[in-house]
Amino acid sequence: MSCPYVPPSSSNGSPKPPKDETIPVCGEGEPQRAVNSGQYYHDYLNLEKILTAQNPVSAMTGIPAHEEHLFIVIHQVYELWFKQILHEINSVRDIFSQPTTPERLMGVVCNRLHRVTEIQRILVDQIRVLETMTSLDFLEFRNLLSPASGFQSLQFRMLENALGLPPSSRVRYQSSHYHTFFHEEHAKALERSEKEPSLLFLIVRWLERMPFLTYEGFDFWKSYEQAVWNMMQKEKELVDKNESLSEELRDVNRREIEKNYESFQLVFNEEKWRERLLKGDVRFSYKALKSALLIYMYKDEPIFHMPFRLLNLLTEIDENLATWRYRHTMMVQRMIGVKIGTGGSSGYHYLRTTVGDRYKVFIDLYQISSYVIPRNTLPKLPDEMIQSMDFSWSLGKTFEKALDLNGNGNGNGSITEKMWSPDHYEQEEDTRHTFFST
Repeated sequence: MSCPYVPPSSSNGSPKPPKDETIPVCGEGEPQRAVNSGQYYHDYLNLEKILTAQNPVSAMTGIPAHEEHLFIVIHQVYELWFKQILHEINSVRDIFSQPTTPERLMGVVCNRLHRVTEIQRILVDQIRVLETMTSLDFLEFRNLLSPASGFQSLQFRMLENALGLPPSSRVRYQSSHYHTFFHEEHAKALERSEKEPSLLFLIVRWLERMPFLTYEGFDFWKSYEQAVWNMMQKEKELVDKNESLSEELRDVNRREIEKNYESFQLVFNEEKWRERLLKGDVRFSYKALKSALLIYMYKDEPIFHMPFRLLNLLTEIDENLATWRYRHTMMVQRMIGVKIGTGGSSGYHYLRTTVGDRYKVFIDLYQISSYVIPRNTLPKLPDEMIQSMDFSWSLGKTFEKALDLNGNGNGNGSITEKMWSPDHYEQEEDTRHTFFST
């Protein structure tokens, strides 16, 4: 019997080529096209428009600058990636905008946010390609770009708004509102984007829904405050008992402990937190802060695995944006020094003001580590609460019977084939709380 996966042999023993009736055989005359109906690569990607969209202004002067083509391509690629990031962020906003956030979609959310972080790494690395152009090369066409500026990237400003950057945090560009540097249609789009629920707003609302801050008599916040107090007292005792320390060093250590405890008092005083929220020093509501702290400190609990990953991805997105701003600022300084920007700004000096905490959307997630305490000092959660936070499965009475767990089995604890059949195998999921769908 011949093997069905081996092509038949010709008379000389070599395999015969498979017959493909879908591709016409070219004759000796003009060649025939092998393209069937359906999508064509060039048309599907709209390459005719994309590949003819590079129009160096230097060429119009009769003295084309070779490096301008790279400059255009780099920024066009940036805009394409900005479009993809917006596509992902907006889809996540849509999911969190639902009255209930389906738990089954949390994996989708984390995957899309992870994709955003990977794209951001490409954006940062792409600067290295642009840096292959020297400052002398750039000067060949730089003056032709005025008054256009990267500040006018509509998609980047839309991204900042979609994430939740407060308008009050923006550094004023040439002492003016940033809308004024865009065409009217784009300025209106930016205004609309500021009024839409941002990812920051939706995440805060999501955190506020978590039910585990209190559970059948257990109050996480009170227990946490007591644990912090106990931890500080223990640290003081260790300092007092340390005979190797001089009295001067003891005083220094005691002051450091007191200073650390004072920082904790900022989170234990709800009124002060609200004052900081109104001033713009923090972005999370008081309840959202509590929930985020609970997730960070009890991240090993199964129900918090995905929320912890989500909050970390938000921090990573912020960090990558800050890294990109910094690398861009350094490149500009390297390229034009302290010259005025093509858009009329102070160039490097303006960009330097955008590298800092005021442009971090999820700044609270950076600061939250200040209030995380060691595992061995964490308040013990009630057993019933841990059970509710766990993902557990019961294999059913039939399975227990097979193993002779309840004394009514077949006597040898063996599992028969019949007991593995769908009719006999029982699977029961334990009831558990979730805050994704509440």
